[in-house]
Amino acid sequence: MLKKHMNIILTGHKGLIGSFLKKRLEEEGHRIVKGIDIREGTNILDINDLEIEDKVDMMVHTAAHCKINQAIKNPELAYYNDVKGTFRVLEFCRKNKIPKIVYFSSSRILNKEKNPYTAAKIYGEELCKAYHDSYGIDYLIIRPSTVYAGFLDETKRLMHIFITNALKGRDLEIYGDLETKTLDFTYIDDFIEGVILTMNNPEWNKDYNISGREESNIYELAEFIIKELGSHSQIKVYDAEIAQPQQVNVDISEIEKIGYRPKVSLKEGVKKTILWYKENSKI
Repeated sequence: MLKKHMNIILTGHKGLIGSFLKKRLEEEGHRIVKGIDIREGTNILDINDLEIEDKVDMMVHTAAHCKINQAIKNPELAYYNDVKGTFRVLEFCRKNKIPKIVYFSSSRILNKEKNPYTAAKIYGEELCKAYHDSYGIDYLIIRPSTVYAGFLDETKRLMHIFITNALKGRDLEIYGDLETKTLDFTYIDDFIEGVILTMNNPEWNKDYNISGREESNIYELAEFIIKELGSHSQIKVYDAEIAQPQQVNVDISEIEKIGYRPKVSLKEGVKKTILWYKENSKI
């Protein structure tokens, strides 16, 4: 069980996961002593320049470049952000005697398709284990699966693209077989609850997959969004992108052992997300 009022450094705190997690951690009584996010002009590659005045109890590392197709087109994106960046974060922990790190990996590493992004995330996981065995830094490895929410998503994940395109009457594009292409989505409230469960669990040095436990067909999702919005958008189907997972069904049995139960169904979550986008003009 975490002690209350921990001092935490949080990377990626302006992103989808980081922003919601920051809010929850503060509600839990913890203090974010430093935030590192490229969207605020700070970069994890420059973390060695960070000055900390108070003792830091934990590093929470959500910052990453997480677009697989972009990483395939330019592998340096995965290297600099997800390999070199994670190394510097762990080195910062070692040098500053930060005893715990929560590392956000990806459930995509569990798929057969391999690419620079998944390779970088596997490296990050192994580095956490190496720094535990070598330097005593405790870790949690969190593997999210297609987290979504009402949020102005600069990363432009699939849910953001589908809903904003449908609102504007633009095509919804699917890359893969329309009958078999699936993802395992996770609504943000369920995901954050899962993360807090793992952090409060007394047993660390483990990895956890977190999903909504609902493998869903992408073509059916696109149809549902179009229908909910009364949109005139068309669905266009193209060949699968290189090294992109085509069927995603995440095993969450390990986190279920500590009480995780996703509560928000995909349809309910999509409706909540659509409502947020309709009420917010910055799309």
